[in-house]
Amino acid sequence: MTQELRLPWDDDPEDLYEHAPCGYLTTLPDGTIVRVNETFLTWTGYARTDLIGHKRFRDLLTPGDQIYHETHYAPLLTMQGEVHEIALDVVRADRSRVPTLVNSVLERSATGTPRIIRTMVFNATERRGYERELLSARRAAESSEQRVRVLQQIVADLAAAPTEAEVAEAVIRAPEPAFQATSSSIFLVDPERDELIAVSSTDPTTGNWDDMPRSSTRAVAEVARRGDLHVIATVAEAEAHFPDLAESMRRSERKTVVLLPLTTGPADDHGAASVLGVLAFSFREERVLTDGELRVIRLLGQQAGQALDRARLYDEGRRREDRSSFLARTTRALDEQHRLLQRARRLVERVVPEIADWALVRLQVGPAGLVEYHGGPAPDPELLDARVAEAVETCAPVYADDGDGLGCTVLPLTVRGRVIGTLALRMAPDRRGAGADRLFLVDLADRAALALENARLYEQERAIARTLQRSLLAADVPGADSRFALETHYQAAAQDLEVGGDWYDAFLITANKLAVVVGDVVGRGIDAATTMGQLRSAIRALATAENGPARLLEGLDRFCERVESARMATVVYAEIDLVGNELAYATAGHLPLLLHEPAGSPQYLMRARSAPLGSRAGDRRRVEDRIRLTGGSRLLLYTDGLIERRGRGLDRGFEILAREFSRMRDAPLKGLTAGLADILVGRDHSDDVCMLCVSLGTDERLERSIGADPVQISLLRADMRGWMAGHGVDPDCLNAVLLACSEAVANAIEHGYQDDPFGMVDVSATISADAVEIRVSDHGTWRGPGADLARGRGLQLIYESMDDVSFDQDQGTTVTMRRHRNAP
Repeated sequence: MTQELRLPWDDDPEDLYEHAPCGYLTTLPDGTIVRVNETFLTWTGYARTDLIGHKRFRDLLTPGDQIYHETHYAPLLTMQGEVHEIALDVVRADRSRVPTLVNSVLERSATGTPRIIRTMVFNATERRGYERELLSARRAAESSEQRVRVLQQIVADLAAAPTEAEVAEAVIRAPEPAFQATSSSIFLVDPERDELIAVSSTDPTTGNWDDMPRSSTRAVAEVARRGDLHVIATVAEAEAHFPDLAESMRRSERKTVVLLPLTTGPADDHGAASVLGVLAFSFREERVLTDGELRVIRLLGQQAGQALDRARLYDEGRRREDRSSFLARTTRALDEQHRLLQRARRLVERVVPEIADWALVRLQVGPAGLVEYHGGPAPDPELLDARVAEAVETCAPVYADDGDGLGCTVLPLTVRGRVIGTLALRMAPDRRGAGADRLFLVDLADRAALALENARLYEQERAIARTLQRSLLAADVPGADSRFALETHYQAAAQDLEVGGDWYDAFLITANKLAVVVGDVVGRGIDAATTMGQLRSAIRALATAENGPARLLEGLDRFCERVESARMATVVYAEIDLVGNELAYATAGHLPLLLHEPAGSPQYLMRARSAPLGSRAGDRRRVEDRIRLTGGSRLLLYTDGLIERRGRGLDRGFEILAREFSRMRDAPLKGLTAGLADILVGRDHSDDVCMLCVSLGTDERLERSIGADPVQISLLRADMRGWMAGHGVDPDCLNAVLLACSEAVANAIEHGYQDDPFGMVDVSATISADAVEIRVSDHGTWRGPGADLARGRGLQLIYESMDDVSFDQDQGTTVTMRRHRNAP
């Protein structure tokens, strides 16, 4: 029978424990060390007496691992009873660290209570070193792989970039991801000017990033002349050869700079290669580039140079195509504008910034001429005036030179041998070019001159048509009547030379009856204008105190039997009784009147509608309707050009008009119709717009009595707002009076009638040329002015809003307030 071999350490288990190839620790459940072997003491440099009973296991760990011990290690050990291969750093007695892997087992008593923790500690120093080497190798491989991927992407981007600018953008993105560069800049060679042009930089603050002659002593120019890669490894090396570069490196805190020429031609013969640009990139720390990195950098320079060479050929072809396209687009854009000023403005706005950074057009029209410019800053005016005079005198372009101090090309605008003005352009030196560019500018000037001359002739004809149109509209509408105010507006179609058929009129039938009318005659031109004048005269002749709107329309129907051109004209006609504030109206095929009373929303008056004048179809019966108006009401008459639009329903147009009319309810009447036109149609419109607005009930005194109900205050405010707006009270004064009046009425209701829901509050208001005076009275029991009268800050608001405030508490309480009107 084979006997077991007897091992040497079987005779001494204690020696096995003390000198095991790993550290052993026995701790209490709170971590206090009660036993430790010699191996652990040797690794850490502690004496046994330093640890046993004095230290806990976590006390031997680094601060970060102590936190990990508390948050992960100890909880896992308590829950699982054991943990394995926990990486922790143990702090030696000399404060150095030893990396370890820790296994622990928690032993419990028969009742399950934690008794002791046995911990095995392995020295992981060599393992950590091996891991670091692996990690370093992995990172190097990943960095190389990333660099290859970045360069592959850059090569793909270069192949896909058709223009010089796109190639430069692709090149400048390469150094940072490929070589972890801090910043990059790219300079391209301009062979015509023999300069290096600063095209782009990821950080222009790093140095002298600007254009330079190729003969410059700067490092970038030197590399462009030599055509070979240059690495400035340190600031000291830069100081020895390129002091300007050394200064910029110190200022921008760069330690290493790489200057790479972008070349096309034989890769192995630098002398035969053509340098198209220089890529400069830098590092914040000193960087030693490996031979492999340098080979990749040179390859990048060759690929970028070839891409630039191809892009320049493409750019030249595209530049010719772009010039032709620009001329065609500019001609179309000028044709879209019919006015001379708009064409001149469109011209300079299209020229800048596409071909120039500043442009000015001067036209010899009218006594003052016309001047439009765009871009900036403007050049020296004296030098420019001299060059303009030379171009006009010689009738030939005067081109800019690099050293002329002005940098502007002046082109005469000539039509049929006559100079009508000049076009001045300031282009960047790289845009001026020669030959083909100058022919392009001459072609541009010829097209612009013809377009501007056509616009001048158009405006001349248009002015004649507008003069005729204005002469046919009513110019003698009544005014200077405190009972009403009128505001009219006519806006001709923006692109129409002919006279339109829209018109308005207002006149007093009697001393107390006002007639207002808006109409639209079918057609355009002189025939429509003649018919418009005849209809206006016929309406004035038929409007009598006895006829009324319906009978007037019947008379116009009979008029159409004699004047055929008036047939199918539309008319809205209204008569306003200025004493009884009654409106009588009738509509013949026209859009409805829009009424806005002080309280409530605007409403369209849809009754009393019938067919157009002289119609042989539809409802030919002429009817009228009457409605009572309140003081401060506004009535709007208008033509279809105000609301009708292609692609938008008529209901939507009505909705927008009502909304905007309501929004402008408290605006002064002066300019109201023009403001509506600006909002609803603007200045570029295809139809005539005609409006007449009448504001009624402008009595100098307003008196109201309301019940002691806070709901009544809003109705009173609306009534007073319309009344004051009708008198042209400025907005600041109007809002202050409304606020003070509301607070006074609210106080009267709350304090004067706190126990009387049937009480009445009397409000009277008077307007003079210089002030608005409000009196609020009640007959209840109200606290005196020295008491806290006003819900919160009410009394204070009254004093702050009004210039004069007084109280009378003889019978009830009367508050008299006065606010001065602002000067118009």
